[in-house]
Amino acid sequence: GFSGGEPLARRDLAELIRAARETNLYTNLITSAIGLDDDRVRGLRVAGLDSIQLSFQSDEPSLADEIAGARAHERKLDVAAKIRAAGIPLSLNFVIHRRNIDRLPQMIALAEALGAERVELANVQFYGWAFRNRAALLPTREQVNRARDIATAAKARLAGKIDIFYVLPDYYEMRPKPCLNGWGQRYLTVNPIGDVLPCPTASSAIPDLRFENVRTHNLDWIWRESESFNRFRGTEWMPEPCRSCPQKEIDFGGCRCQAALLTRNAANTDPVCELSPDRAVTDAVLCDANSSSDDWPEWTYRTNPSPLPV
Repeated sequence: GFSGGEPLARRDLAELIRAARETNLYTNLITSAIGLDDDRVRGLRVAGLDSIQLSFQSDEPSLADEIAGARAHERKLDVAAKIRAAGIPLSLNFVIHRRNIDRLPQMIALAEALGAERVELANVQFYGWAFRNRAALLPTREQVNRARDIATAAKARLAGKIDIFYVLPDYYEMRPKPCLNGWGQRYLTVNPIGDVLPCPTASSAIPDLRFENVRTHNLDWIWRESESFNRFRGTEWMPEPCRSCPQKEIDFGGCRCQAALLTRNAANTDPVCELSPDRAVTDAVLCDANSSSDDWPEWTYRTNPSPLPV
């Protein structure tokens, strides 16, 4: 998968896709659509791109543009049509949070109208800038339950036409997700400067972890020998209660980045787990999110965008 940031910022993207296809890898582009015109769509198709996933902030233009901090929604709609016209399978990813989750039916309707084959209704995961904006983004329990019912009904109604995936916010779970299906087991990420990460968010969430670079070591050595890939590989690193838990080779102790962000120690049990000694940290966050107050914090943008043009 080619993700980001924004992978379209790379001038050699078509070359990278072509190289991936030559090694029989399935290629998927995850993009905001900014910078994707007719010529580039055709070029990516010729290079062998298998599918494109467009990210949307809402179905409603003004809300989508407010969340994005730029007038991007109409551009996304135009690009979706170009992708379909080029014959590239289209999937949509709606990033769900407190401000837009109540528009889930309209988002699903937009996916139908655009001819998407796959839709991810993904509640925001609290890493990076989302962690900083957590108070403004985390939905209430009532919102989450209502959205789950809507997604379940849509999945049944659209079976055989659109694949729908609804991703719960981690904090509302009682057992942790099997993040990456185990650290250093299946996945790696090469970032734009060549650092190789076991997890895309690890470099920001776990600052004491050193990552190797493809300019100094090959991928095989990094995968097998590097300290970063071996630190949380397997089960020997686990503390209790994970070490003696019958689920330890199913959920692998949960998310290392989440443990680091919420407990300041990446080796701790994921505090989403009801068995974690730090579960109270997660419960306190949920208590704040479900308070009666309707005063939502303002967004903190990654940069300070200029006011939207009129």
